[in-house]
Amino acid sequence: MEQQTVHLFVLDTMSDWEPGYAVAGINQPAFQRNPGRYSIRTVGPTRDPVRTMGGITLVPDLALDELRPENSAMLIIPGAASWDSGAHPEAVGTARAFLDAGVPVAAICGATGALARAGVLNGRAHTSNAREYLSWQTGYEGIAHYVDAPAHRDGDLITASGTAPVDFARAIFERLDLYATEALDAWYALYKHNDPAGFYTLAALEAAGA
Repeated sequence: MEQQTVHLFVLDTMSDWEPGYAVAGINQPAFQRNPGRYSIRTVGPTRDPVRTMGGITLVPDLALDELRPENSAMLIIPGAASWDSGAHPEAVGTARAFLDAGVPVAAICGATGALARAGVLNGRAHTSNAREYLSWQTGYEGIAHYVDAPAHRDGDLITASGTAPVDFARAIFERLDLYATEALDAWYALYKHNDPAGFYTLAALEAAGA
């Protein structure tokens, strides 16, 4: 099977914790249906280093203007302090192009606000940090499509609250068909509910080569 690339948009003030579960799961072949099917590459506004909210310096693998939907399995867009000031409209344009091309986009926290401001959420079921957060975004007309949930998947669009990185990851895994149902349920039980039964199920699946 040909390996596909999932792209993570990285930017200054990126909320480190929000994409962490998702990218770690994608990059870790254990329990996957097709181990190694996906790889992670980072994409920045340019190839210049960025500094996350946690003070980590990241050097993007490629610049946003080098990214094409046909070369990607998904674009993940994390939150950042800069979204609410209207930064990075080119990233929102890329997200729109991905969705128009039928390539999934997963946005969390402030990134959902950026999509709302651009009208991307007006006709799609979605969630975010809160209804009020998106209503505050200038020009947002999608309130009728808002879903009260930690994360929500509407076809190729995944949205989530910044306080729900585990739910965000689960929706991403589902869309990528990364895990069989038993593995996904065990993973979620462990990381969402701190249920030790999830750990033992995953350990058994790993031992069995699942």
